Amino acid sequence: MSATTRVLIGLALGAMGGLALAAWQPDHAAQVADAVQPLGRLWLNALQMTVVPLVFALVVVGVNTASDAAASGRIARRAIVAFILILVGGALFAAAAAPRLFSLFSHNDELTRALESAVATHAAPATTGVGWAEWFNGIVPSNAIMSAAQSAMLPLVVFALFFGFGLTRIDAERRQLVIHFFQAIADTMIVIVRWVLWVAPLGVFALILAVCARAGLHMLSALGIYVLVECLLYLAVTLLMLPVAVLWGGETWRRFVPALVPAQIVAASTQSSLASLPAMLESAERRLGYPSQVNALVLPMAVSLFRLTSPVQYVVSACFIAWAYGIDVGAAQLVAAALLAVVISLGSVGLPGAVSFMATNLPVAQAMGVPVGPLGLMLAVDALPDALATLGNVTADLTATSVVARQSAEETA
Repeated sequence: MSATTRVLIGLALGAMGGLALAAWQPDHAAQVADAVQPLGRLWLNALQMTVVPLVFALVVVGVNTASDAAASGRIARRAIVAFILILVGGALFAAAAAPRLFSLFSHNDELTRALESAVATHAAPATTGVGWAEWFNGIVPSNAIMSAAQSAMLPLVVFALFFGFGLTRIDAERRQLVIHFFQAIADTMIVIVRWVLWVAPLGVFALILAVCARAGLHMLSALGIYVLVECLLYLAVTLLMLPVAVLWGGETWRRFVPALVPAQIVAASTQSSLASLPAMLESAERRLGYPSQVNALVLPMAVSLFRLTSPVQYVVSACFIAWAYGIDVGAAQLVAAALLAVVISLGSVGLPGAVSFMATNLPVAQAMGVPVGPLGLMLAVDALPDALATLGNVTADLTATSVVARQSAEETA
C-alpha cells in the first residue's frame, strides 16, 4: 500500500469518526476532539522541526546547482532564464487568481473556529495588512540566526540566497566541501521527514477527527474546494503555456499543440516528468524540429530544475488557509509569497511530494502571514491532482525548449 493511500485511509477514517461523533454524540464530541488533538499537533510539530534546516540547505544547494548549469554554456543560461521567467509568471498568476477563486465560495466561521482549536500551532508572523515599505524593510534579515530561531522564512531564504551566491565566488575545492555539507544536512532532514510521514495516517486521523467533530462536513467540503481550485489553476497555467510558446517561442498553434499530445498522455498516465522525457525528446526533435543540441540539454535540465505547477501549488495552499480563516491578504504578501515559491521550487525539485510538502508550503504560508497548522490536513489530499500537475510541468518543459530553440536559431541566423 502506497504512502498516499495510507494517508487517505487515515483521513477517511478520522473524518467518519468525527462526523459520527458530531451527529450522534454532540455533547461528547468536543471532549473527544480535545483528547485526540494533542496527537495531531505533536505530529505537526515533528514535521515542522525539520523545515528551517531543510529549506536553508535546499536553497543553498539549488543556487549552486543552477549556477553550475548556467556556467556550462549559452544554451544552458538561456534555459535557466526561461525557467525562472516562466515560473515567476505562473506564480504571480496564481497569486492573482487564487484569492478570487476562493472568494467565490462562502467562508464558514464554524470551520475557522474548529481549525483554530484543533490544528493551532505557533502563529505565523503578523504580516497581513503590512504595506510595501514595511514588507520591503523586512525581507533582508538584520540577524539571520534570529530569523531561523523565529522561523521567519522569507528573510531566512533571502539570506540563503546571498549565502548560496556568495559560495559560487570562493575556491572550488572549499565550495564543494560546503555544498556536500549542506547536501548532507538536506538528506538527513529528508530521512527524518520520512520517519515522521510513516505515522502520517495516525496524525492525519487525529487532526481530521478533531476538526470534523467540531465543524462537521465543513472541513471536508473545504478540502474539496482546495483540490478544485488547485486543479483549475493547474489547467489554467498549462493553457497559458500555449501563448507563451507562440509569442516567445515563435511556434504556431497548429504545429505546437499536436506535438504536445504524446508527451502529455505519458505525463497524465505516469504522473512523472522523468518518465515523460523520452516522449518529450521525440516531440521536440521529430515533430517540432528543434536542434538536437538544444533538446539534449534543455529538456533534461527542465526535468531536473523546472516544475511550473510547484509554485502554483504553494501559493494556492497559502491562499486556501487565508480563505479558511477569513484573512484578507494584501498585495505585498501575495507578491512575496509568489516570488518565494519560485525560489523554493527551484531548490526542491526532485524530492517526493509528500516528503517536501511541509518544507515547501510552510515558508510560503508564513510569507503570506497565515497559520500553518492546516497544512497537515492538506498534505493528505494534495496528491489527488498529481496527473494535472505533471501535465502542466511537461507542457512547460516543451514551451521553454521552444523559447531556447528560437533564441539559438536567431543567434546562428
